[in-house]
Amino acid sequence: MSEPVFVGLDVAKGVVDVAIRPSGECWNVPNTDAGAGELVARLKPLAPSLIVCEATGGFERSAIAALAAAGLPVVVANPRQVRDFARATGQLAKTDQLDAGILALFAERVRPTPRPLPDAAAQLLDAVLTRRRQLLEMLTAEKNRLGFAPKPLHRGIRKHIQWLERQLDDVTGELTTLVEQSPIWRAKDDLLQSVPGIGRIVSYTLLGDLPELGTLTHKQIAALVGVAPLARDSGTLRGKRMVWGGRASVRTVLFLAALCGRRWNPALKVFYERLIVAGKPKKVALIACARKLLTIINAMVRNNTTWMAPAVKLQHSC
Repeated sequence: MSEPVFVGLDVAKGVVDVAIRPSGECWNVPNTDAGAGELVARLKPLAPSLIVCEATGGFERSAIAALAAAGLPVVVANPRQVRDFARATGQLAKTDQLDAGILALFAERVRPTPRPLPDAAAQLLDAVLTRRRQLLEMLTAEKNRLGFAPKPLHRGIRKHIQWLERQLDDVTGELTTLVEQSPIWRAKDDLLQSVPGIGRIVSYTLLGDLPELGTLTHKQIAALVGVAPLARDSGTLRGKRMVWGGRASVRTVLFLAALCGRRWNPALKVFYERLIVAGKPKKVALIACARKLLTIINAMVRNNTTWMAPAVKLQHSC
């Protein structure tokens, strides 16, 4: 029996570097549609067990789409996880070929599970959500500059702020249109917005950035988002539990929803007040509320039930 084959792809703007284990073969193709076709043609006869590349902000989309369409098992890995793996193996040098080799080794040793890739509509929703976050960051930066910039600059900054606000309104409208055009997203959006504390933007972010909602257990979804407390114990030392990692965009909107929900959501209000009475710091109580909210909406999406359904009123552990 032949050994299983693992492939690492280091994707740049112009070139895709390929490393294959256990043969050690390395080569590259242009990062174009023609190059993606060549990549598929050379990898398919090898019948790889797993192909891994890093998320590179979109440069990987053409190659990944071609590989997935050809039925090859491909995973887009978290760059931080791969970087930590490289350090653990003692690989400190960095070149494109070395990075491809590390990705192939990561595929062989870690073997992350391939997941269905988002379709074109989901990719577009994610891109529009990302653009909205970028506009918000620029708008916040300009408003901060206005506070200490010399007066001759105020007029230009105010004009830029007005333009950014119009762009933000346009992008938010595009989000609404995208969701309303999909019957599945529209149904999920109605379900999510039935929860007190969850509005349009929180719902759209959950739809675009957390497609696993309703498919995982409450512990798995909490760990994926980054609201599960992680132990920091060693020997007799018992450190504070902290949340870390996960999907920052989802965690941020959940925190804001919990901040609103502690006043207007009956389940979160009682839960928050109980934690405060027990002596928990307010920030800890809010993170616990965010996790409880995630547990509730995960069950709602899984069972396709609205907020007022009896099943959602049950107490959920945090």
